[in-house]
Amino acid sequence: MRAVRSRAGCGYIRDWSGNGDGFEIGAGTGTATRRLLDLGANPLVAVEPDSRLATFLRRTVRDEALTVIISPFEDVILHEAGFDLGVSATAFHWLNEDLTLIKVAKLLRPGGWWAMLWNVFGDRNRPDPFHEATKMLLNGPSSPSAGAGDIPFALDAEARLAALERTRAFDAVEYRTSAWPLVLDPDQTVALYATYSNINIRQDRGAVLAELGRVARDEFHGRVTRNMITSLYIARRRL
Repeated sequence: MRAVRSRAGCGYIRDWSGNGDGFEIGAGTGTATRRLLDLGANPLVAVEPDSRLATFLRRTVRDEALTVIISPFEDVILHEAGFDLGVSATAFHWLNEDLTLIKVAKLLRPGGWWAMLWNVFGDRNRPDPFHEATKMLLNGPSSPSAGAGDIPFALDAEARLAALERTRAFDAVEYRTSAWPLVLDPDQTVALYATYSNINIRQDRGAVLAELGRVARDEFHGRVTRNMITSLYIARRRL
């Protein structure tokens, strides 16, 4: 048994041996998927509803341990009590929380672990000049990750922990955060913001990204620092 920690947040999963059946909800481009495979998840089922992302994942992660399923998690059929580990990285806010946690609990074996994590951009306790300089540019539709009120979904620990408790299926529940700086050059800044769903749905996406690059280059002298908070929840399926 060991504790596992990575910069992607796929860690602090105590008592997981690093080997066993795993599933991932909302695998996207596979950032967490790759780390889970590195840590020994075998086999690993990645559930991704977007066919474009699923195709990219299949093409770029060629590991016999990985199976990619194109489906909303709500609709996918997996073996109940068939998994040692379930993970959702920066995706769980898109789902019905209570119904999804009930399904997660059914999929895990007794003693199996559930982990949900996010990398949150911005920290109310630290100055964020680039955000202040671009927030008017980025006004528009927001995703469920914004949460209720002024608390991001990932950082609303009271709500997330209460949802886990409502299932009556988990114990050894923990919540952890880690604050860290993300330093980007203009190209990296544009590439990062190009992955945001609230930017990708905009008709002026290209113009917004170009302006972000200009601000990073001209006003921040090619160096952007964003304040990050990794937010992690882990829980064990009751024995």
